[in-house]
Amino acid sequence: MNLPAGIVPHRFETLVAAAREEDFGAHGDVTSRLLPEAVLDATGVWQIVPRRTGRFCSRALVAPLLEALAPEVRCEWLDPRPDIADVAPGEPLARLRGHTGQMLAAERTLLNILQHLSGVATATAQFVTTVAGTHAKIYDTRKTTPGLRDLEKYAVRVGGGHNHRIGLYDAVLIKDNHLAGIPVSRLAHAVFDMLGRIPSLPAQPAFVEVECDGLDQFAELLKIVGIDVILLDNFTPEKLREAVRMRDAAGLRGKVELEASGEARLENVRGIAETGVERIAVGAITHSAPILDVGLDAIP
Repeated sequence: MNLPAGIVPHRFETLVAAAREEDFGAHGDVTSRLLPEAVLDATGVWQIVPRRTGRFCSRALVAPLLEALAPEVRCEWLDPRPDIADVAPGEPLARLRGHTGQMLAAERTLLNILQHLSGVATATAQFVTTVAGTHAKIYDTRKTTPGLRDLEKYAVRVGGGHNHRIGLYDAVLIKDNHLAGIPVSRLAHAVFDMLGRIPSLPAQPAFVEVECDGLDQFAELLKIVGIDVILLDNFTPEKLREAVRMRDAAGLRGKVELEASGEARLENVRGIAETGVERIAVGAITHSAPILDVGLDAIP
């Protein structure tokens, strides 16, 4: 099964099997069984057609999805552009041809995945476009749908965004709950001790990030060697600019990146980007993205 980078095959197969089982239950597609057998076994033709403008995602997933859901149906792409191009409503993207009964049974699961991922890619592209021309990049979070993280993070990349850590296993993010009860005067010492235990981990993390919720904590974190990113939680634009100034004054530009997190929306994300931070975390691109309406139209 040929899948895009970052999508773990066994997780994808488990997801598709679960989606198929919840739709089929114990009896399968009982409605389609009412059709004459000759109709179900005949060859049908359908087109994937977007209903509105957006960033279509999952060209690379249609073939493996069909392989799992409708193995006797093949896809021919009519639009040769890659996923990074936006699509217009009413323009057919692909033609599917094959076993009618299989396609009728697979239609909803296929479209659910395509619509959701295209919605994530579209929402991400809107944020990326809004901050264009600044030094800030849009990052996702772990606020993903259980079981869909690999696919949603793939959709974020299609939308031009960047992936934060994939899970708890691949990077260190010391958050406020890890540091609960530690006074500011002891913060640098406590974090330094935690970072000293990194060599004992089963694998070295991709990066080390520490969260703070005030400039007093931020000043303490600037004293510590070994932090790659400092997360600025719910900082106002004024405090974000001050944090950038403090980081630069400490000679850490290019060594420590700053990530703004909390309440980033399309209406305010440009202002956040213009404060000088390098990263903006946007949970909404995965947990609140509306679908991109995509249809599967039968061709007589």
